[in-house]
Amino acid sequence: MKAFYQLTKEEVLQQLKTSPAGLSNEVVATLQQEFGENALQEAKQKSKFSILLSQFTDVMIFILIIAAVISFVVGEHTDAFVILAIIIANAWMGYSQENNAEESIRMLQKMSAQYALVLRNNNPGKIEAGKLVPGDIILLEAGDIVPADARLIEASSFKTDEASLTGESHSIEKETDAITKENLVPGDQHNMVFKGTIISNGSAKAVVTTIGMKTEIGKIAGLLEVGSQKTPLQKRLAVFSKQLAIVVVVICALVFGFGLWRGEPPFEMFLTALSLAVAALPEALPAVITIALAQGAARMVKRNALMRKLPAVETLGSVTYICTDKTGTLTQNIMTVEKMQAAPEQEELLRYAMVLNNEVRFSHEGLLGDSTETALVNYAFEKGNSKEDADDRFPLAAKLPFDSVRMRMSTLHQHQEKWILFVKGAPGKMVEVLSGKYKEQVPEWLNLNRAWAADGLRVLFFAYKVFDQKPGKIHESLEHDLDFLGMTAMIDPPREEVIEAMRQCKTAGIKPVMITGDQPLTATAIAERLGMIEEGSNMVKSGADLDKMTEEEFNRDIKNISVYARVSPEQKLNIVKALQTNGEFVAMTGDGVNDAPSLKQADIGIAMGITGTDVSKEASDMILLDDNFATIIKAVREGRRIYENIRKFILYVLSCNLGEILTIFFAPVLGFAIPLLPIHILWINLVTDGLPGLALVAEPAEKDIMNRPPRPPKENLFAGGLIPRILLTGTIMAIASVFIQWWTLRQGYEVRTQQTAVFTTLCFVQLGNALSVRSVYHSIFSTGLFANRGMWGAIILTVILQLLIVYVPLLQPIFKTTSLDWNIIGTILIVTFVCVLVIELLKYLNKRKYLVKAEVV
Repeated sequence: MKAFYQLTKEEVLQQLKTSPAGLSNEVVATLQQEFGENALQEAKQKSKFSILLSQFTDVMIFILIIAAVISFVVGEHTDAFVILAIIIANAWMGYSQENNAEESIRMLQKMSAQYALVLRNNNPGKIEAGKLVPGDIILLEAGDIVPADARLIEASSFKTDEASLTGESHSIEKETDAITKENLVPGDQHNMVFKGTIISNGSAKAVVTTIGMKTEIGKIAGLLEVGSQKTPLQKRLAVFSKQLAIVVVVICALVFGFGLWRGEPPFEMFLTALSLAVAALPEALPAVITIALAQGAARMVKRNALMRKLPAVETLGSVTYICTDKTGTLTQNIMTVEKMQAAPEQEELLRYAMVLNNEVRFSHEGLLGDSTETALVNYAFEKGNSKEDADDRFPLAAKLPFDSVRMRMSTLHQHQEKWILFVKGAPGKMVEVLSGKYKEQVPEWLNLNRAWAADGLRVLFFAYKVFDQKPGKIHESLEHDLDFLGMTAMIDPPREEVIEAMRQCKTAGIKPVMITGDQPLTATAIAERLGMIEEGSNMVKSGADLDKMTEEEFNRDIKNISVYARVSPEQKLNIVKALQTNGEFVAMTGDGVNDAPSLKQADIGIAMGITGTDVSKEASDMILLDDNFATIIKAVREGRRIYENIRKFILYVLSCNLGEILTIFFAPVLGFAIPLLPIHILWINLVTDGLPGLALVAEPAEKDIMNRPPRPPKENLFAGGLIPRILLTGTIMAIASVFIQWWTLRQGYEVRTQQTAVFTTLCFVQLGNALSVRSVYHSIFSTGLFANRGMWGAIILTVILQLLIVYVPLLQPIFKTTSLDWNIIGTILIVTFVCVLVIELLKYLNKRKYLVKAEVV
């Protein structure tokens, strides 16, 4: 069955069982029952309750909930309440970020036309767009939003702006004749109009062919129903949480069994095992990661990158491909005259023709009309011409609009005692009506036209004719024996700052790819200017080329393609999916409705804040407030910084937790009392880990962070030698803590004092460790000891809080502590200083082994 654009006007009317006079009211009622409402269906939206529940599905949160329940059961109510407070705070932060994330379909509905002028029973009338049915005859004028997909049956100087749907940067001239070619994308169906696009010029009559979800915009709405993508960090943390859960269960079982074998009371060993479980769990990790991402998002806003979804902040650091739309993203979305060549001594007259020969409307808001014509007028204005002067010198007498057959436009003007006809149009059609005296020069002009067109430029020829007397009614018969006036070439030029951004992409190991609905020549020209491809490259594929490729061929060649032109929204989506199948992490930028499905499918969708449609913004993870592609590079740098700092926090918290576990495990083995109580461990994990942890995630980025390739998508959190570092540092802390317990026991201090001393030792040694992990490989002295003032603030505050719970009588029963004399405090400080020196020495010894590997990663 032929597509509607392939049918003649008569065949379309016959197939839809309608006529130029429209449908009858009786038939309309029947069709409404058959086809339903002309509206977009809402995709399945997450309820607020389901969003809230999803915050509790993380393995780490689940483990914390179990720990809280056990604490309640055994009577440790303080511990339980603290754990529950962490869970609730983390859930609320996540819920508040996701609550408004599923609005794409609603925005598509807002974008659709609300009313339509329809012809029924040969009577025009305004109705709600939702009540249109296939077969309705609609009347369209400049400024209207098209209410449904329709086949044109009459058109007068009719042009539509389809940039948001197809990516075309200029208005499209429409026609009514049938098109014989098969499988054309919407942008090439020039006898069709599409729901949600805007009429930029002229008027037309069309017959509605499809409504609702079957329209082109409806198909895009359907494509938006894709599953949410997990970020690299979420995937890594999910694996980490499961591994940690297994380790915790095994350790607790071993300790509990070992205690029973030694004849310890079962309840006491259960408390010890619970202490170990609490020690092993990094309770502050979910909250610290959420805060780290929120701080990163706040820094990005200052750099004009607004994050809509918190996990996407870190995702930027993992991106290996940036698939970018052309129009309005890499280019300025403003057609600009780039070249002009006037006939000898005719430049001034050519500029007057540029101002006068058009359908541009002049208003206090600026120039309104076809982007090509506004570019011509703007160029003339920049060269010193004005509308007032042009109208005074050449008052308009008549106008013959552009049409797709002649491919020319003419305007007749009075000039002193004579009359002048300005004509502009497509080069091939213009040379047909030039005076015979230009016969030898025409090949030269056409060669120049071909050269400019090969550079992606849109070329127009101008000509004129002078009449001694006013001609009769303006007609195309006047367009002959014309004098050549000149030629102009236009393009939607690339943004200057994008060239440097592309260079930085390549330095950072990220491949930029252009995906556009525009013509291949134009896309290639822009890509060459930006340095995305070499001149004459074969790394360009059109939508038609993709249709001819098998899935196997496409998956094989996809890494060698840098430019995709004339592609449909479905093809854009398939490109993103294919890259993801090949293991790539994909960022997709865009500003139009046609970009929305691929924005949502991508690992991170990036919408334009100024030129972007509401639909693209709601489908995205990040919005560029300045529409500047270069801002993405700043955001990538921030994303890499955040991931590195989260790794530093994990190194810090796990080495500290390991120190606690080893202390709790070996102290009873050596015959000592239980060294730490659950409340002590919770305090260490939340305050001693949490406050320096917050300072760690604000650590400045390494200088060479953008000279490294993206992290391998499957790289685990502990790559680069983190595991040996965790094991060694944890062992040093445990030795220090057990030593303090042994020393206090030898000095005759009772159990509560021993526990308080071990508690304080771990606190102080961990603060020293926090300074050390600011750089995984470099000495704290070489990275600037006081560069991170937040870290020193956290250390001072933590020390003050620790001393308060040790020495304030009101807090001692809550935290199960007792006052320490200065003899013990002095010994703890000496042990802390020695531990930091040993940790730094181990870092120095491991530096050569792992630094090279870390730089490669």
